[in-house]
Amino acid sequence: MVASSPAFARDQIKIVGSSTVFPFSTTVAERFGKSTDFKTLVVESTGSGGGLKLFCSGFGIEHPDITNASRRIKESEVAKCAENGVTQIVEAKIDYDGIVLANALYFKKYGEVRRSSKDYC
Repeated sequence: MVASSPAFARDQIKIVGSSTVFPFSTTVAERFGKSTDFKTLVVESTGSGGGLKLFCSGFGIEHPDITNASRRIKESEVAKCAENGVTQIVEAKIDYDGIVLANALYFKKYGEVRRSSKDYC
């Protein structure tokens, strides 16, 4: 998760980003809205790269306050944020996500796959 200073002119926090993190973020946003005096956060699934692109495109009420990603923010994205005035970025690792490969018992089994996420980054 990456966040910048809150958009003070808006009465709701807007979050964009990872489709794999989206169900978790939505649940947290709904519980936050039900258990506090604040409005429920707006959460949109845009993908990690798409969320960071929106987040880094500028600062203010028309831009998201937080982006979820299933990876760290890239240096090129930090630079793009800075170009657009998004400079007070806080990156927080909340959890890990993953992909599970499975198949029905009546189909031919996949070979064993053991790779680290480092193999794909």
